[in-house]
Amino acid sequence: MERLSREKVKPLAEQYGETDEVPQEIIDAMKEAGIFRILFPEQYGGDGVSAVKLCIAREALSRFSVVADVTLAMQGLGGYPIVVAGDKEQKEKYLPLLAGGDLLSTYALTEPGAGSDVASMESTAVKDGDCYILNGTKRFISNGFRADMGVVFAKTDRDRGNRGISAFIYTKGMEGLSIRKRIKLMALHDLVELQFTDCRVPATNMLGAENGGFKTAMQTLDLLRMSVGASALGTARAALDLAVRFSLRRKTFGNPISSYQGVSFKLADMATELDAARLLVYRAADLMDKGAGRVTKESSMAKYYATEMAGRVVDMAVQIHGGIGVTRGMDVERLFREARAPRVYEGTTEIQKMVIANLILREAKEREGDQQS
Repeated sequence: MERLSREKVKPLAEQYGETDEVPQEIIDAMKEAGIFRILFPEQYGGDGVSAVKLCIAREALSRFSVVADVTLAMQGLGGYPIVVAGDKEQKEKYLPLLAGGDLLSTYALTEPGAGSDVASMESTAVKDGDCYILNGTKRFISNGFRADMGVVFAKTDRDRGNRGISAFIYTKGMEGLSIRKRIKLMALHDLVELQFTDCRVPATNMLGAENGGFKTAMQTLDLLRMSVGASALGTARAALDLAVRFSLRRKTFGNPISSYQGVSFKLADMATELDAARLLVYRAADLMDKGAGRVTKESSMAKYYATEMAGRVVDMAVQIHGGIGVTRGMDVERLFREARAPRVYEGTTEIQKMVIANLILREAKEREGDQQS
């Protein structure tokens, strides 16, 4: 994976630069390497779902290309709901094409008024014969312009909060589906706002049972959330490499700046934080692959710590570079912008802390109850 990223993905990333497109050449390189197969079961053309392999891939890809990294992530976010909740026909129809990279997918959960608070979702799906009529707006949909299909979540029972949400497969070109706008972030990638206006989705496209979409969404996020931490590892590794090389070349007062304690201690902090975050990420991935069941706490810890770590590490790398580090066009300046969004998407740092704390307290109460009984 490291060699693929360096030899195939890096040159393409340098060729296209920062872009909100998903170049076909990058997709082709990922297809040829079989990267998408790590997200899908063997019987549907995959290598078997592996959280560890996913994390290894995202760590390697994110060092060189945010486009490749996001594309792999969205293939997981849009494909894994079919893995966990799809019926036989849905799996046979979509999974082989997703595993081969012949279809690109996305995941439409977030709305203008419903991010972390999924229960506030306003999108609706109303049964009408053999279809559901979807209405609503979805915001911050990565690869939403390029994706051939996706999984969208909408309320089929508005009075039941999280328990009234259902999941549906949608495909590009459906009547009533449009892209309201393309969204420009501080670090570019394909990001859109989707509009569903009386969009008729076949009832056979529902994933799992009606009103069971929230569980599907959370199962998917358990897997992909830890991989956000892996992506952050790659960003931090790239920043550390740049900082080390620069500190050895740059001289002040006749000495390389690496010889100064103020710089060398930063390098030590960066390397240590990076390794600590890596242990959290791969612990969560290993537990999931070993069938530990829900790994929500471990996944949230990995995402929270690794993304915050990347922000600190990249900031120190910019500081080591001095004035040139804040210059537009420098790799370390680009990494500084790329490191910011992961602390927000797929659950902000604050939400991860809430999740972790709630689970710790729940576990403590359960232990207390066992001791009293």
